[in-house]
Amino acid sequence: MSLSPSLWQPFTLGRVELNHRLALAPMTRSRANPDGTPGELVAEHYAQRASLGLLITEGTQPSPDGQGYLGTPGIYTPEHIEGWREVADAVHAQGGHLFIQLMHVGRISHPDNTPHHRQPVAPSAISAEQDMVTPTGTQKTPVPRELSTEDIQVVIEEFRHAAAAAIAAGADGVELHAANGYLLHQFLAPNANQRTDSYGGSVENRARFVVEVAAAVVDEIGADRTGIRISPAFPLGGLDEGDTDAVRAQYRHLVGELARLNLAYLHVHHLGDDELLRSLREVWPAAVLVVRYGREREQIADDIDAGLADIAPLGRFALANPDVVERLRTDAPLNDLDPATLYTGGAAGYTDYPTLARV
Repeated sequence: MSLSPSLWQPFTLGRVELNHRLALAPMTRSRANPDGTPGELVAEHYAQRASLGLLITEGTQPSPDGQGYLGTPGIYTPEHIEGWREVADAVHAQGGHLFIQLMHVGRISHPDNTPHHRQPVAPSAISAEQDMVTPTGTQKTPVPRELSTEDIQVVIEEFRHAAAAAIAAGADGVELHAANGYLLHQFLAPNANQRTDSYGGSVENRARFVVEVAAAVVDEIGADRTGIRISPAFPLGGLDEGDTDAVRAQYRHLVGELARLNLAYLHVHHLGDDELLRSLREVWPAAVLVVRYGREREQIADDIDAGLADIAPLGRFALANPDVVERLRTDAPLNDLDPATLYTGGAAGYTDYPTLARV
């Protein structure tokens, strides 16, 4: 079936001019070198998908403490900058735009997976009790070290440095990952954040860290090069944000505060509370991106048509179809995703999905 004409309208996002309303959603693929530098294969992967226009990268750690999984990239060393420059150049050569997602995993980590092998950090010393693949097999995430107020300022500066590094690498912007159970999200969740200082307790205090990180990044690279991702009520990483009223209160406050910063976009990984989504849309002054959990092909444009979103990022469809834009435009069949190759490394299931021209 043909998709809605709304999907093919141009759009201006920050400094970026987009030809349509699709984008690449961020997805961890674990293809970076052991030191966190993205290599030629990563550049090839993103360049293949440049027709999506806005490419939001996989989660990229802003510091050694920010790494959770094996094979994820970083953006805090000169080597990382050089690696990402190759990716950005390859994407730009194909007409795409690159936003590097800055992801600090917080407590979703294990010392065996990080360069320094230190205890993970978090808002409070509460284990996520999640399974983590390590070099010696699957282990439970340990009890993290609670960040002091001084530590929090250090982490904010790490995000600032990483954002500057991303721009130095030629990226068009960054996305702050405040979703999916990671550090910024952990500060929002009462069962992970039991602090009694100015970063815990009330709705306002739990939002403070996220807002301060965003403000620092805006100060460093500009609001029009900064986006943020949230996932209200997603129970990922062992998080519990409370009942519907609690979630709505938390995110309406958070998004209201972030709206003051005039960020380029708000990216919502949406579980289904449309009343909340609509209220966030009403207070957000710029672009809204919505990934609706479990969305099917024929539903891609629904949130745009309903006025709830400006852009519909694609996850699994884009992962398995480097030419997904052409396939959707022409109503062509889609390749199926191979879950077995998501995190295995190498070209298989990464750069070898066939295009229509190769079928």
